[in-house]
Amino acid sequence: MSDFRGGVPANLLTDHPELYEARFPDPERLAARWTEDCLRRHGAGPRVLDLGCGTGRDAAALHRSGRAVTGADLSEAMLAHARDRHPGPAYVRADLHGFDLGHDAFDAVVCLDSSLLYCHTNDQLDGFLASCRHALAPGGLLVAEMRNGAYFLGRTDLLDRPAVDEFAWQGTAYRSNTTLTVDRTAQLLRRTRVWTTDDGSPPTEQHSAWRLLFPQELRRFLAAHDFEVLELHDGPGPRTEPPWRQGELPGNTTDGDRLHVVARLHTP
Repeated sequence: MSDFRGGVPANLLTDHPELYEARFPDPERLAARWTEDCLRRHGAGPRVLDLGCGTGRDAAALHRSGRAVTGADLSEAMLAHARDRHPGPAYVRADLHGFDLGHDAFDAVVCLDSSLLYCHTNDQLDGFLASCRHALAPGGLLVAEMRNGAYFLGRTDLLDRPAVDEFAWQGTAYRSNTTLTVDRTAQLLRRTRVWTTDDGSPPTEQHSAWRLLFPQELRRFLAAHDFEVLELHDGPGPRTEPPWRQGELPGNTTDGDRLHVVARLHTP
């Protein structure tokens, strides 16, 4: 991969969507099926905004379920890949910190895989929720899946040692060494990931972070933006262990490392 050899990209996986899908395969489209289950159980209309759609896999799966889907992402590389490999939805560039894709334009906003947690500050989170409120029709749903900040209260099992992962793509072996640390002052979970390959490329070090949101804090933010929480639980979900299975109902605890929320915009 020439641009990997020649320098450090902004984000190796985001800049190379095919590599992202190789690293995070989801052949059964579990995340999309979990989302569709949430939408059906709460009677959502057909118009769905998949915010932080990435490669478009989930947006396309929801489209195949009969929904009119718009996928939105900040990465032009991801959007180009989505249009080419996962057609069906409309794909647009948008920043989740603040976006305007039309008033009352959607019946549901979906935000999976901790995308919401890229709102690092209260102002960014307020901007996200205000934009969702503008985009949703009255009674519309917000469905989100993310890391659970409460899990890190007194727990260090995900922080104690680096996580190592290896996989191959197009004849090259990739190895990632990932370390998580908690920035308590900023209330962020910071991630440092070092990539190495077997093709002689120099190591690539990349940094990212997620907001650590706690369940009651999230309820407060949602209520401030006229959302009623219908579900708030730690599983089962698409990234829990064991993962969600078709027909399973949501739990009633918020102790695990993932957090799932379904909230409805109040009808005036």
